[in-house]
Amino acid sequence: MNRILIAGLIAAGLLAGAQSAQASNRHADYARVIASEPVYEYVGRPQRECWNERVGQETMRDRSYAGAVIGGIAGGILGNQVGQGSGKSIATAIGAATGAIVGDGIDNDGPAQYGSRPVYAERCRTVERSSRRLAGYEVTYRYHGRDYTTFMRHAPGDRVRVDVDVAPDYDD
Repeated sequence: MNRILIAGLIAAGLLAGAQSAQASNRHADYARVIASEPVYEYVGRPQRECWNERVGQETMRDRSYAGAVIGGIAGGILGNQVGQGSGKSIATAIGAATGAIVGDGIDNDGPAQYGSRPVYAERCRTVERSSRRLAGYEVTYRYHGRDYTTFMRHAPGDRVRVDVDVAPDYDD
């Protein structure tokens, strides 16, 4: 049992040593920025536009109903005085109707008076609105004589930090 425990500890120690040795091959360094170009993106969004548009003209005649009312009352009173017995109610009704017709004709006689007003309708359409927004920067930097290009969300400044991984080249 102790042998298994000791073997496990030795294996774990070797593995940890190998990882730390491998991790020590990576380090950070800085490269000189030789170009930085802003990259813009266009964002579109639909927007509804509405307005009132004149679509015609509505014409109206100014009409008075006062003559018909007054004529109906006067005709009903006269009809009531003319009739007798059971014919009295018929005479009242005929007098009221005749008075209303005559009163309306008198009140609304003469040239017609027309008024007009414009008629509007709401019209709408959907238009695409776009806006330009800074997405980031296309950055070209030089590290040990070689040029590299990458995209960065922020402005890089004069230099950028790079991760360097050093490993032997076994192909030589």
